[in-house]
Amino acid sequence: MGHVVERANSLDPRRVWGNSVRMSFQPFNPIQMTGTQAPVAFHRTELAVILSLYGRMVAAGEWRDYGISCLRDVAVFSIFRRTAENPLYRIEKRPKLRAKQGQYAVIGIDGQVLKRGHELKPVLRVLERKLIRAVE
Repeated sequence: MGHVVERANSLDPRRVWGNSVRMSFQPFNPIQMTGTQAPVAFHRTELAVILSLYGRMVAAGEWRDYGISCLRDVAVFSIFRRTAENPLYRIEKRPKLRAKQGQYAVIGIDGQVLKRGHELKPVLRVLERKLIRAVE
């Protein structure tokens, strides 16, 4: 019986190991964010445009996986050919650049900005050209 309790305690995700806590998770709660800036995120209409292109590229066999990150200054839609590799492309939204170069950018695997602009659809055309090449 003591072995079962010891085993259960060893599986407790809140148990402290050294200086770190195992499996800590803090759910996002916008109500608690008083005085701090909310993270940047893609709007539903922006995601619809991005996912439409993503679906066509998946159907063409070019892309296989994606990830979305919502950070303080930037929202990133990362596109992968395989799950365990670096992203082929990153679609970034940086609202602070809205008045300057444009808040949307497509960045290649090497970190080079392929296209930047104020509107999402024209920026994504650089990736649609790759779809035309993939189909041919």
